[in-house]
Amino acid sequence: MTDTLTRRAATDDGGLLRRASGSTASAPPGRDVSIDAIRVVLLVAVFVLHAMMVGVSVGPGGPVVENALEGQAWFGPVTWVVQIMPLFFIAGGFSSLTHWRSMRRRGSSPAEYVRARLDRLVRPAVALVTVVAVALIGLSVAGVPAELVATGGFRIGQPLWFLAVYIAISALVPLMVRAHERARVLTPLALLAGVVAVDVVRIGTGIEAIGFVNLLLVWLLVQQLGFHLADGGVDRLTRRTLWIVAGASLALLAVLTTAGPYHVDMLENLNPPTVCLVVLGVAQLALFQLARPAIRAWVERTDASRLISAVGERAMTVYLWHLPVLIALVGLLLVVSSVTGLALPEPLSAEWWASRPLWLCVAAIAVVPAALAFGRFERGRTRGSGRTVANSPTARGRSVAGAAIDAVAGAGGILVLLVAGFGPVPAAIALALLVIALVGSERLRRIVRTRHPLPL
Repeated sequence: MTDTLTRRAATDDGGLLRRASGSTASAPPGRDVSIDAIRVVLLVAVFVLHAMMVGVSVGPGGPVVENALEGQAWFGPVTWVVQIMPLFFIAGGFSSLTHWRSMRRRGSSPAEYVRARLDRLVRPAVALVTVVAVALIGLSVAGVPAELVATGGFRIGQPLWFLAVYIAISALVPLMVRAHERARVLTPLALLAGVVAVDVVRIGTGIEAIGFVNLLLVWLLVQQLGFHLADGGVDRLTRRTLWIVAGASLALLAVLTTAGPYHVDMLENLNPPTVCLVVLGVAQLALFQLARPAIRAWVERTDASRLISAVGERAMTVYLWHLPVLIALVGLLLVVSSVTGLALPEPLSAEWWASRPLWLCVAAIAVVPAALAFGRFERGRTRGSGRTVANSPTARGRSVAGAAIDAVAGAGGILVLLVAGFGPVPAAIALALLVIALVGSERLRRIVRTRHPLPL
């Protein structure tokens, strides 16, 4: 059981451990190091999974870049372990509830909370879209085959779905926390009913597009699980109960994916999201709760909090930039192969597997300078007091409607890239929407009115 102080930890949106220089390994008061640590572990898991998916070879028609693990029968069961997005959103729900309650106690409004979240989430996205769009245009002008450029842009854009969804559900945190406080059981049950209904209609009609409604419903429901973790509801469960919950959830998942209509591959169940991710999330929540004491002990024993802090400060930056780095390494690998005549191992061959440890090490080292260079955008501008601009008094007074428009603009900018890719026009539209989300629609209107007042 966690104590009252830990249970009410005011974990902020980045899951950071901001510590003074020379402090001890223990976390500052009001922190829960298990949440901070698991978010870093999950980030590393995402990086390793994506790096292992990279398959690059040279075929009769030229370079081939593919997902090396796609379509492999043995990989389906493995995804039950490597599909960690439910736990990611659970940790995010924990942080969001405690962060919003902390701001609310200080007198902040829901609009101020949304603006603070947008400031944190959109800044690194603006940097990514700008650099990637310019780089891809440059490659096209330099004569790189259009198919390779398109493949690179597609792979880089794949993880952006997470940012679009996270912006959307973060904007709804004040509303969902209110629902949680008023109806702790009814709220997740209602969301679950919605998730199941969407699945039934999608499977019954065969219209896959219907399933994308669950991009919101599934992750809102999983976020609610994080709320229950944050306010101590999960702490009241005994270890025996937690083991039963985890076992029952995995058994239900087995039934749904063998006798039921769902795919055994949890990555397939991600696009569009299905109820399987909710069931997997319940199992992950129970197992994480069982592991929390050991995680806290490990952090303090190994003095890992500084490393957790360093990665946590740049978590979204690492998430957004690890695929561009991997794509850049693929390009470098193809150039080296072309110049030296070095043969590239066939994906999934014995030689390919033997080269994976070196590939992972090189990729991890290459991500570090990108995280250091672009991490400043995630941390944002700070004042002397250490507050971000979004949390400063100048951010006050914004309306809920304005904050909602900004959130829609932020998520919409990412969706444009997911649908249309990183071409010049889509990138320009996406950047315009992201700037609206970052600066604020109400502030932009005030600027326009000041510089171009309407005639009387």
